[in-house]
Amino acid sequence: MFFTELLGLLNPLSILIIFLCTVVGIIFGAIPGLSGGLGVSLLLPLTFGMDDALSFTMLIAVWVGGISGGFISATLIGIPGAPASIATCFDAYPLSQKGETVRALGIGILASFAGTFLSCLVATFLSPYIADFAMKLGPWEYFSLCFCAITLVASLSKGSIFKGMFAAFLGIFLCTIGVAPLDGAYRFTFGNIYLGGGLDMVALMLGIYAIKQVASDFAKGQQELPDVNTGKISGFGVKLSDIFDNIKIIIQSFLIGLWIGFLPGMGSGLSNMVAYAQAKSGSKHPETFGKGEPGGIWASETSNNASVGGALIPMIALGIPGDAVTALLLSGLMIHGLQPGPLLISSSPQLVYLIFAAVMVSAVFVVAEQFFGMRWFPLLLKAPYHYLYGVILVMCFIGAYTSTNTTFNILCVLFFAGIGIMLDVFKIPTSPLILAFILGPKLEEYFRKGVSYAKGDYTQFFVRPISALFLLVACICLLSPYIKPLLVKKKAAANP
Repeated sequence: MFFTELLGLLNPLSILIIFLCTVVGIIFGAIPGLSGGLGVSLLLPLTFGMDDALSFTMLIAVWVGGISGGFISATLIGIPGAPASIATCFDAYPLSQKGETVRALGIGILASFAGTFLSCLVATFLSPYIADFAMKLGPWEYFSLCFCAITLVASLSKGSIFKGMFAAFLGIFLCTIGVAPLDGAYRFTFGNIYLGGGLDMVALMLGIYAIKQVASDFAKGQQELPDVNTGKISGFGVKLSDIFDNIKIIIQSFLIGLWIGFLPGMGSGLSNMVAYAQAKSGSKHPETFGKGEPGGIWASETSNNASVGGALIPMIALGIPGDAVTALLLSGLMIHGLQPGPLLISSSPQLVYLIFAAVMVSAVFVVAEQFFGMRWFPLLLKAPYHYLYGVILVMCFIGAYTSTNTTFNILCVLFFAGIGIMLDVFKIPTSPLILAFILGPKLEEYFRKGVSYAKGDYTQFFVRPISALFLLVACICLLSPYIKPLLVKKKAAANP
């Protein structure tokens, strides 16, 4: 099935679309302030009337290009194009300043390809087994899994756990607006007919991601980026010794990225920092990190791209997004009338394997485009921001209108943008809100089904082993910010 879908992508139209969309993704990833996630959110409304296969090929290609493209500005000017490339700045930019720009870019390109391609290969073979296991679970386990995912993201978000939980509760509240999933009761509509169907997921994504980002960047003023010496960029610059000397870091960072990508809501923004820290702590010469150490680039770029395949596993097998962009892809599945979760592989195997094949083909296109286009990378950084802002705003409003064919949805986009700006001001993370908004209806549905099937017996959530395990992990996530300082204090007291 996988090879059939892979061969199906090798037609002129699909190849042209993957080529164009990966280029767009690289551009969005390379320009500081933009990201592949923003590119996916802008493209999502344009796929409504398209064929399912074509739609997801486009979205996947932009996503893969965006994650890989983030290291370009990190290497050339020391500014990460996306959160996934923060750790790349630590060594790629110093190495570039030493006159080894080509080597730094080459390592980033190869590490990005290896992380994306191999992680997707792992996801292709693991997802069916996880889905088969998930088929044996009941509503009690699914409720606990959704609750654990939301709690995990909220507890590991930047800032205090209270801010993360507040964002999660806000997301759950927003998803309760409209008709209740089981009894059909209207909730929080206040007589507004437009709220009867609930708040639109596309409006949420466009408001919190795109409009909020444009408003924040505009408020901070136009970014003036430094010039880059393009005369130093020639050849490919990577030798086999670069790979063999850092093979331990590459494998270790790949596994870290794959695992963190699997954790709901974590993604590449966390994996690159964790992998970099692990590579530095395990190095025989940690003092070289931050001064142009190639191992630091391998660690960051391998891990952040490995999280692509890791994030696909829970999205495909469990219907839970592994990171913010897979949340957008999950909403795309729902918009196209598909039900994410364990049944997706059995009901729509062609689409599932098409997604995996699209990631791999996109990774091949990205590595080729980056190697042959590295001399023109500096031109991406000269794009005038005041033109980009206008294009993004127009695309957002068009996308919001076409989603529901109502101007009310445009107001919803502005409303969500306002929420996003307020959350940004108070340093409250948006990831828990988005995850809770997507999983909230499932959380309620599984809870009510579980109580109904057990004839009002709430203890079934605690006595069933797998359900109890997920709830225990959720409790540990909630209590860990309080327990960890006590353990550190106790250890310090025992070893004065």
